[in-house]
Amino acid sequence: MRRLPLAGAVLALAALHAGPAAAVKEGDRAPEIAAKKDAATPLRLSAYKGQVVLLDFWASWCGPCKQSFPWMNALHAKYAAQGLRIVAVNVDPRREDGERFLAQRPAQFLVGWDPDGATPAAYEVKAMPSSVLIGADGRVLHVHAGFRDEDAAALEVRIAAALADRR
Repeated sequence: MRRLPLAGAVLALAALHAGPAAAVKEGDRAPEIAAKKDAATPLRLSAYKGQVVLLDFWASWCGPCKQSFPWMNALHAKYAAQGLRIVAVNVDPRREDGERFLAQRPAQFLVGWDPDGATPAAYEVKAMPSSVLIGADGRVLHVHAGFRDEDAAALEVRIAAALADRR
């Protein structure tokens, strides 16, 4: 039986709201993630200890995600050599939906899959896309909901500062 796109969106949003009431805040230790790189390989935030991580939550049905992926590709190209790791966690209930999105907007950064919604629940994600900037010490530096082109410069300043602090 084929699900309607709206039904998938409703299921993904329900998974996003399954966490506790208080959101992850600046200064908090970043929760470990429960995503997978592929069917068998876990994706763990702890693998990037000592690096700055931009953890992004996205879905195939998310309009602003279409804008954020080219921006994250540019960030990756500019800052990966300085220690930035971009980890984009897909929250679609069906991986095929996310794969169709990526066929049109390839990611040059790491993509993880979390169809059960455990990671967005741990981060208490309320909007798509949402990003969490995590410092080299594993603490949350900044939480940002949504994506607009006019937000990009301010977010990049925060990323560059986090990378400079890492040195």
